[in-house]
Amino acid sequence: MTTRKNDAVSSDVDQVRKLIVYGREECHLCQDMILALRNLQARVSFDFQVVDIDSDPELAACYGDKIPVLFSPFTRREICHYFLDLAALDDYLAKFR
Repeated sequence: MTTRKNDAVSSDVDQVRKLIVYGREECHLCQDMILALRNLQARVSFDFQVVDIDSDPELAACYGDKIPVLFSPFTRREICHYFLDLAALDDYLAKFR
């Protein structure tokens, strides 16, 4: 029984560490955030995927010019936008340590 609880906690931690960057292909701020996240991955364990908001009319309507947006699908909340806010990302990850 303990194993299942630990597996569930491990699964939650894995989900917490999966993030989304909503952006656009030709967006220099988006490219800056993606590069900063890739550099940070050398020190902090997390994964992220990049989603082009122009591929989905709902995302384009929701985020418009607010991009890039770092988003947690686990909590369904924005972590930061425009620039990578290291303090906000650290606060988000620390809640689940």
